[in-house]
Amino acid sequence: MSTYNTFLHGGDYNPEQWLHSPEILEKDIEYMKMANINEVTLGVFAWSVLEPEDEVYNFDWMEQIINRLHENNIKVMLATPSAARPKWLADKYEEVLRVESNRQRNLFGGRHNHCYTSPQYRRKVRDINVRLSKKFGNHPAVIAWHISNELSGECHCPLCQEAFRNWLKDKYKTIDALNEAWATTFWSHVYNDFSQVESPSTIGESGLHGLNLDWKRFVTDQTVDFVKAEKEAILEGGSNLPMIINMMYDYGGLNYFKFKDVVDIASWDSYPRWHKEDVAEIAVDTAMQHDFIRSLFKKPFLLMESCPSATNWQSVSKLKRPGLLLASSLQAVAHGSDSVQYFQIRQSRGSSEKFHGAVIDHYGKPDTRVFKEVTEIGSSLQQIEEICGSNTVSKVAIIFDLESRWAMEDAQGPRNKGLYYRETVMKIYKGLRKLGLNVDVINSEQSINEYDIVYVPMLYMFRDGFEQKARSYVEQGGNLVLSYWSGIVNETDLCYLGGTPYGLMDVFGLRSTEIDGLDDGEYNHGVSTENTIWNPSKIYTCEHLCDLVHITTATPILVYNEDFYKGYPVLTANSFGKGNAYYICADFEQEFYDDFCEYLVKKHNVPVEFSNIPKGIQVNTRETEDDVYVFIQNFNKEAVEMNLPLDNYSVLYGEKNQRIGSLETIVLKRKK
Repeated sequence: MSTYNTFLHGGDYNPEQWLHSPEILEKDIEYMKMANINEVTLGVFAWSVLEPEDEVYNFDWMEQIINRLHENNIKVMLATPSAARPKWLADKYEEVLRVESNRQRNLFGGRHNHCYTSPQYRRKVRDINVRLSKKFGNHPAVIAWHISNELSGECHCPLCQEAFRNWLKDKYKTIDALNEAWATTFWSHVYNDFSQVESPSTIGESGLHGLNLDWKRFVTDQTVDFVKAEKEAILEGGSNLPMIINMMYDYGGLNYFKFKDVVDIASWDSYPRWHKEDVAEIAVDTAMQHDFIRSLFKKPFLLMESCPSATNWQSVSKLKRPGLLLASSLQAVAHGSDSVQYFQIRQSRGSSEKFHGAVIDHYGKPDTRVFKEVTEIGSSLQQIEEICGSNTVSKVAIIFDLESRWAMEDAQGPRNKGLYYRETVMKIYKGLRKLGLNVDVINSEQSINEYDIVYVPMLYMFRDGFEQKARSYVEQGGNLVLSYWSGIVNETDLCYLGGTPYGLMDVFGLRSTEIDGLDDGEYNHGVSTENTIWNPSKIYTCEHLCDLVHITTATPILVYNEDFYKGYPVLTANSFGKGNAYYICADFEQEFYDDFCEYLVKKHNVPVEFSNIPKGIQVNTRETEDDVYVFIQNFNKEAVEMNLPLDNYSVLYGEKNQRIGSLETIVLKRKK
C-alpha cells in the first residue's frame, strides 16, 4: 500500500458494539491519535447493524464514524460484511447455511457458516456491497476494501454438488476422461455419468484420491469466484479502490495462489504461539509465513491482524512479554509488510473474544502497558517511514506447494503418520535464514528463472509442466535442489510410469528405485565419500524417509551408513547444461541443511549482507533504487555480541553497536 507513503498502523475497530455509548467512541478517536494509529478496519462483522431487517438499511452510524475518523486523519479499510450473516437472513433462506460432509445442514451460528454457491446468499451480499460502495467507496477516508474475513470452510449442499459436477464437466469434458484420471476401476467405483459424482464424504466415497484432490481444488475455485462476485459488486457501486482478503497461517483449506488475480494486495493474520515455545524458533516460523504471503505477489504485503497482548482462543492465553510486540511488529516490516494492524482496537464486552487482547482494554484508559507499547510501535513506524513501499529482493527460493501437499498427505504411503513436509521446508528455510538471506517461498506454478538457487523439497506432484520448467532452469545455468518423494504423480494423483523423478532423471543423473519408511526412533546416517564437498568428518542423521536411487551420471557426495542400502547415495550432484542439479535422498537433521545451504550459497556466489550471523539473530533487507535497508533483530533471551562489519552503514533506527539486546531491533541504511 505504498501509494500512501506511510506505514498503516491500526486494525479492526467495531464501533457498532458501542453505539449506545457515544462518549466511548469519542474517547476511542482521542486514544487512537495518542497511539499514533492512522488506520482502522470497519464493518467486518456489522451486517446485522447495517441491515437489521431484509432490505432495511442503516448506514448513518457508519457514515458518522467514518466522517469523525476522517476529521482526525485516520484512514479506513471498509469491510464487506459477508463473513457473518444476520439471523433473519438464515431464517428466511435456509439454503445459505452450510451442509457438512455427512450431508447434515448446520443450524444458524458461528462465523463462516454460509454457502458460497447459494444464489440467495450471493444476491444479498451483492446488494449490500453495491450499496456500501455507492455510499462510501469514494469517501476520502476510505483507502481499500477488506473482502469478507478469513475465508474458510466448505459446503456439501445440493447446490454445491451441482456446481462441483459442472466444474468437473468443464475440466474433463467426458465421464470416461474423469474415470481414467481418478483410476475409478480400482474397487469398481466407475461412474457412468457426471450426475453420479458426489463430494467426498465420511459416510460415502473417500478413497478416490483424484476425487478428494479435485474437491479441494473446487472449494478453492468456488471461494475465489465468491470473492470475484464481491469485487464485481463493489466495482458496480462505483469504487475502484484496492481489494484484499486476510489470509491465515499455514491454512490448508485454500490455495492462496489462486486469489492473485482477484485481489490487489496480499495480507495475513498473524497469531504465533509466542512464549509457549522458544521465541527464536517461533520467530523463524513466523518469518517463513511472512515470506510466503509476500511471495504470492512478490511485492509489499499487509500484516492485517496481530494481537497486542494475549489471544483468548489458544489453549493457554499467554501475555506478550515487554518488547515482544514491538519486535514482532518490526519483524513483519522487515519481511516486507507495509502495515502493523491489530485485532482489536477496543476490547469487546461480551461473546467469544471478550478476553482477546486489544489496544484499549476493558479498563478503558491509555495508561496500560499494552497501550504504551502500541504507541511506541506507531512512533517507530514513523521513524522508518522512508522504507514504506520498498521491495524485498531474494536470490533464493523454496517451493512450498499446497496442491502437492494435499495429494501427498492423502496418498496412503510411504508414511501415513508423519510425512513432515512443512518441517522439511522449514529446515531448508532455517538454513538459508541463518545466512541472513531473503527467501521467497513460492509454489510450483510461479516463475523460478530469477533465482540463483531453487530448493524443491518433497514435490510429490508435478503439475502444469513443472518438470519442463525445472529442466529449462538448470539447462540455462540455474542450481536446483530436489529431494526424495518428488515427481511421483501427475495432477490427478496418478503415479508416473517409467521412472521418477518424472521427466528429470537425466537432469539429476539418477532414478529413484525404492523408498524406505522408517519407524519413529529409527535412524540412518549420511557419511562422506571421496567426493565430499565439505567437512569429511561430519556424519548426519536422517530419519522418517530414505530414498534408494540408481546413479547414472550423478556424483555421490554422501552415502548411507546403515541397513541393507549401506553405501547407497544419500546426497548427489549432477551437472546438466549450464547448471547444477542436487538430489537429497533422506529426511536429514537441521545441521545438514545448515552446512549444505552455506556450501551452495558460497559455491554459487549468492551475495549475503553479513557473514557469521550469531544464532537467534535475524537479518533482512528491503531496498529502493538507491538504498538498502538492513533489519537486525535479536530474538534470543539474552543480549548478543554480533561482531558484524557495520562501518559502511548509517543508523535509521536503534543504536549501532556490536551488542544487541534481547528483542532489540536495529535498522541500518547503506547506498547500493
